[in-house]
Formats: sequence, structure tokens, C-alpha cells
Amino acid sequence: MKILVTGSNGQLGNALKNVFSKDEGLEVTYTDVEDLDITDREEVDHFIKENKFDFIVNCAAYTAVDRAETDDLKAAAINTVAVGNIAQAASRNRVKVIHISTDYVFNGEGYRPYEENDEPYPRSIYGRTKLEGEGILTSFCQDALIIRTAWLYSEFGNNFVKTMLRLSNEKDSINVVADQIGSPTYAGDLADAIHHIIRHKKWLPGIYHFTNEGVASWFDFTKAIYEIAGKNTIVNPIPTSQYPTPAKRPLYSVLSKMKIKNIYGVKIPYWRDSLKKCLSLLGEK
Repeated sequence: MKILVTGSNGQLGNALKNVFSKDEGLEVTYTDVEDLDITDREEVDHFIKENKFDFIVNCAAYTAVDRAETDDLKAAAINTVAVGNIAQAASRNRVKVIHISTDYVFNGEGYRPYEENDEPYPRSIYGRTKLEGEGILTSFCQDALIIRTAWLYSEFGNNFVKTMLRLSNEKDSINVVADQIGSPTYAGDLADAIHHIIRHKKWLPGIYHFTNEGVASWFDFTKAIYEIAGKNTIVNPIPTSQYPTPAKRPLYSVLSKMKIKNIYGVKIPYWRDSLKKCLSLLGEK
């Protein structure tokens, strides 16, 4: 089975390398911008046609949420246009696509876990370009599978967990937003879910949600990081109003995982258990 992973130098891409390397039946090509410019339609088309992949897992994304507010053209090129390039090439060459999207497609004003068919209403350039990417993908490639996730972290790259660990070595106390609610998601667990879907006997396209089980605020998340890692930094809860950002964050971004659990039988760990695993790998537990 031949698989292409785009955006392979990111958190999820690196997590997929770990998971896929344990499956000898997979032949995986990992690319990032220096290997394959997914914003170049002809390059994408040629690459996919020549290599005859069975699956494409598109992890590539412009994820600098605040920078996207002023860098909207680049955000759109990666999050929307490039997805269209992949979709067209995949459709022409009959390649199955798994595309990673985000909770930012919703406005964050909900009061219950968002389901896949809930009306999206992004409040940021990042969210809008990701939603437009979903749309262009399904318009060209109707049998694609989209996985929306949220609050992704790992032992790779830059992320919230690593930032909090760094701050714990620099400050005696920090302020963390306590009124934004979501589900911390370990990239290794999402990679396991993607592998499970690829190896599953059935292929049921559409939109799915995946995060770790349980909910937390960023304040709760930080407290858990420091508790597990044995850090003494004091964490002070603050409202979003005291931490303004260029892009509006969803106040509530909990995603329902019932669909992916019911259809694919995916087992989803509790977020604190996965956090312990990640911190252990980082040498912080």
C-alpha cells in the first residue's frame, strides 16, 4: 500500500512517521514544502500521477492563526488552493484522501459538543481558509475523508505543552486563559486513528471529528502539565478579555467523536493519560 504524507515535518507528520514505521505493509513517501510545493498545481499533478499512491494524508496547513489575519493570501494558498490541487490530482488518479481540518471552522459559541453536520461559521482567516479547503476538497473529490481536530500537541515542533514547559523555567507565575474550553489532543493518538482508518476494511468518506476524550480550559491544561511534570510555577486564571489576540479564538470548541467511534471503532484515550505519555517522552515525568 502506497501512501503520500504532505506536511510531514509538522507535529502530525512526525507522529505518522512513528506509527507508519511499525507497519511493514506500508510504503510511505513523506514530503514537505522543500520536496513538493502543493501550491503548484502542475507539480502536484505530476507527482501524484507518477507515484501511483493509494492514499494521501494531507497534514500540510498554515497554522499561524494570528499571523493569518494579515497574511491571508499565504494562508489561503496553503489551506485552500493547495487542497484543491491535491483534490483534483487525487480524483484524476483515483487516490483516497484523508485531510486534516480544525475546530476553527465553528464560531465557538456553542454549548454542546459540535457534531460534523453542525453549521460552520469561522471567525478568523485561519478558520475561513480551512473551511474553504474542506469545500474545495469535497467538490473535486467526493469520496475524501476529512478529520477535524483541535488543541494539537506532541513531542515534536512548537506547541502549547512545550511553551508552558519553557515558561515554567523562566517565570515563577504565569497567567493563562480559563474561559476557552476544548479538548487537548495528542498527535500520536490522531496518527493512530489515521492508521486505523487506512487499515480498516471499509472506506466511508465524509467529515469526522477527533480529539482526545474529556474537556479542559487552557488553564486546566496548564495546571495538568505542571502537576504531571512536577513544576512549581503558579498558574493564574484570566478571562479571554485580558489576553487579546488578532484572531478570535473559539470560546467553546469541544468536538463530538461519536461518529468516528461508531463507524470506525476508533478507541480514544483520555486527554490526561495522553499528556502523561507525551511528557514522559519529553523527559518531564
